[in-house]
Amino acid sequence: MKQYKCVIFDCDGVLVDSEPVSIQVLVDIANEYGANIDLAYGMEHFKGSFFDACKRMIFELAQKELPDSLESEYRQRSFEAFKKDMKPVEGVNGVLKNINRPFCVASSGPEDKIELNLGLTGLLPFFENKIFSCYKIQKWKPDPAVFLWAAETMGFKPEECVVIEDSISGVRAAKSGGFDVFGYVAHDYNNQLKDEATQTFDSMDKLLSMI
Repeated sequence: MKQYKCVIFDCDGVLVDSEPVSIQVLVDIANEYGANIDLAYGMEHFKGSFFDACKRMIFELAQKELPDSLESEYRQRSFEAFKKDMKPVEGVNGVLKNINRPFCVASSGPEDKIELNLGLTGLLPFFENKIFSCYKIQKWKPDPAVFLWAAETMGFKPEECVVIEDSISGVRAAKSGGFDVFGYVAHDYNNQLKDEATQTFDSMDKLLSMI
């Protein structure tokens, strides 16, 4: 089994159970413009996408012009929802306490969102000065840039790292950057990751033995 020197975690859906919360907010906003979709649709189409991609999908569904303020409205409403409903992914606290090599988080979300969610779930102390946001470099998954930046800053080559992801765009980003990637499939409802990830797992209890 390959021994990895560094672990790069995605945030939403891997460290914090935020995606049902944030995607429900997107679904609510989309329906206010006439999209007529439900959470299952949102989980299938919005999961792992950055906001501008979601906004384009909402426009295509609603066929209405969307205001420039839509992202700020979404951030405000989702942050309020996070404060009420945010939880860590089951078992991830034990992983972070017992992992015996360097690790960090690389996410498509803005840095303040990452910090908020990690703070609400008690995970932020694990990631002090080890947070990498796509917003910082203005390149989003499936572009591998955020993973390459994280690996270089942590002092490792892509082949020395493993990425932990739960979305198809994240898996493809890692692979295109030369990383092995383990797909967390607890909520992979469409079975997208099995054929693309290096390995898959359905419980955080299994992760330490894999890395």
